[in-house]
Amino acid sequence: MALFNNLTDKAPTNSNNNGTKKESTPLSSCSSSPFPSVSSLLHGSPATGSQQPNLVSNYNPKPSTTPNSLELPPPAGCIPMNLDSSGNKRGMPWQEQERDNKHPRRSADTITNGQYSTWSIMHALSVCVDFAHQVSVSGGQVTPSQSTSTLNSQHSTKPMDYAKPTHQPSSKPINTSYTSIYNDQVILQHRQNRPQLKLSDFHIMRTLGTGSFGRVHLIQSRVNARHYAMKVLKKSEVVRLKQVEHTNNEKHILESVGHPYLINCWGTFQDDSHLFIVSDFVAGGELFSVLRRSHRFPDHVAKFYAGEVLLALEYLHSKDIVYRDLKPENLLLDNQGHIKIIDFGFAKYVPDITWTLCGTPDYLAPEVIQSKGYGKAVDWWSLGVLIYEMLAGQPPFYDDDHLKLYEKILAGKIRWPTYFDPTAISLLRKLLTPDLSKRYGNLKAGSADIKRHPWFEGVDFNLLLAKQIKAPYIPNIRGDGDASHFDKYPETNEQYGCTGINDPYRDLFLSF
Repeated sequence: MALFNNLTDKAPTNSNNNGTKKESTPLSSCSSSPFPSVSSLLHGSPATGSQQPNLVSNYNPKPSTTPNSLELPPPAGCIPMNLDSSGNKRGMPWQEQERDNKHPRRSADTITNGQYSTWSIMHALSVCVDFAHQVSVSGGQVTPSQSTSTLNSQHSTKPMDYAKPTHQPSSKPINTSYTSIYNDQVILQHRQNRPQLKLSDFHIMRTLGTGSFGRVHLIQSRVNARHYAMKVLKKSEVVRLKQVEHTNNEKHILESVGHPYLINCWGTFQDDSHLFIVSDFVAGGELFSVLRRSHRFPDHVAKFYAGEVLLALEYLHSKDIVYRDLKPENLLLDNQGHIKIIDFGFAKYVPDITWTLCGTPDYLAPEVIQSKGYGKAVDWWSLGVLIYEMLAGQPPFYDDDHLKLYEKILAGKIRWPTYFDPTAISLLRKLLTPDLSKRYGNLKAGSADIKRHPWFEGVDFNLLLAKQIKAPYIPNIRGDGDASHFDKYPETNEQYGCTGINDPYRDLFLSF
């Protein structure tokens, strides 16, 4: 099948043939970090060459054969960080006892119009939002009391100290912009005239994840023996949960985008009861899992992932696409540790504004909660929440009760941990502001305001876009099809590929 011609090379293997599962290198709490220094990441030699690449012509979708040189064991004499028994508990390192009953992931918490109406949210909150007060609170210096703040009082030990750069960053100005948004024409042209996929083309191996109305399987092509991920949605559940428009949007958007940091869709099809979306298998697992094992990321690690997400959002916005569901659970890591944004179920073409109440509660922007009509600015708010969560280990407005969570978001008060870099706080204030006329990413300069902020000083976004900066963490992948970085789920007995039965929903998904 010509569709898979550019994926016929075998991925580099890193295996021991006895079948023993290899765990990813844990992140240490020692003073010497398994992460490389910020200087080596942002000013060091490119991963695959010393010359700056051509951003379009040099992009190669084939897996890199660069060895896992950054998989460093903890230095001698250091005690590894204590991990949660599940590896997935929410909360900050100093809240271990409090977060025992927290949900391990937020996928089930994603809300839609069917769960809460805008009126019910605002009525339950019983608050009249004074935006002038919000801006004053989020724009001023907020320093929690040493005696009352959970940010300081519940954790008596000093936060983990990661190694600092061993030399000063270069004084040479860094080019923080590039001539154009990523050129996706090569990828999009490759998808034209592709053969129609069908279920018999693949062998289903195991479940990688489950959701409200479907699951994701690891599959292997019977044509080229490569592994892919297949998202399976049950039509009756999609209709029952009023997700028909979102599902069709996901299909159309996945077919219209191509970017190094977005999941690549290979095709879709349907039977009489299910919808199928075939995409790349991204073997490194969720960034969420890495973050929970580490508890929180050092500054330069959060900066690396935030920079890649920024480039992906910038590309989507150039096509008038709003993503609307940014969170660590939707960021997978590839073989070389770079991110891939997945799950476009809430992505939408929005040339101006939309009013749909959807997203993940921790990451909702104030304008979404208030149903004021919103646009691309909600993604930049979500980027701010993501950066905060990577640096602190918990979202800025976290609460078990969703209505209390929304109240916190609308109040706009943020507690800043004392170990936060001042430039990080400065950027987060610019992103987590309810005032759309002041929110970075939504101003005249667009995403350039974020790139030029001092927190991103030294980041060469040309190299980052071309994947020429080594990732701070590289998953240990044994070979193509290694799913050891994903949780195990009970397998389903549901039959796929059924035909000849009554299908009352086919007309709702004609594009599949």
